Amino acid sequence: MSEHSPPQNALLAALSAAERERLANDLELVPLALGQVLYESGETMSHAYFPIDCVVSLLYVMKNGESAEIAIVGNDGMIGVALFMGGESTMSRAIVQNAGHAYRLKAQTLKDEFHSAGALSRLLLLFASALITQMVQTAACNRHHPVDQQLCRWMLLSLDRLPSSRISMTEKLIGNMLGLKPRDVTKATDLLQGAGLIRYDAGEITVLDRAGVEERSCECYGVVKTESDRLLPLSV
Repeated sequence: MSEHSPPQNALLAALSAAERERLANDLELVPLALGQVLYESGETMSHAYFPIDCVVSLLYVMKNGESAEIAIVGNDGMIGVALFMGGESTMSRAIVQNAGHAYRLKAQTLKDEFHSAGALSRLLLLFASALITQMVQTAACNRHHPVDQQLCRWMLLSLDRLPSSRISMTEKLIGNMLGLKPRDVTKATDLLQGAGLIRYDAGEITVLDRAGVEERSCECYGVVKTESDRLLPLSV
């Protein structure tokens, strides 16, 4: 028996057993590698993805190639919101931030499910609302809060979507995600490591004191988590 199952994703877990069974033949389990691009900005989406033990970052990419993260999605939701919001593509890039697995669903199948106005339709709309809140808060956070607080917010959101306290990510990639210069990320990781909150070694962050990281973080993590918990009172 596979160690992976659809209920490991919160949206799929919230469906009745009968509804999941109906979707079973359409859900395809796929491995997602670190750095894998699920779709590029402006690219037509062929599938929607429901992560179960990985994290996917949504990035806005500028014309000069620079990027900044606008949201992250893990086992709390899905990748491909534009498919049921009336579009075939989006202006963001979806890239795997932490490797793992996801169930993917063909784009047309997702659209058919959404238009059927069943249980999945309502869950998708609730998730979209929570995702918008995260995007808005991320924009405000990146503009107004110090780098170490941004990093704490980012780590906490990642940990909420991962099965362990370790995040595999180089400082360069963190900089790309947060739209920061590598030296600014280095200063922030050194600061947090010096405070005994994290250990950073060879591209892997281990959170040693989650409560301390939460205390160090800005208000943005709490705002996003509270809204997600309110809209999606689901468990996996």
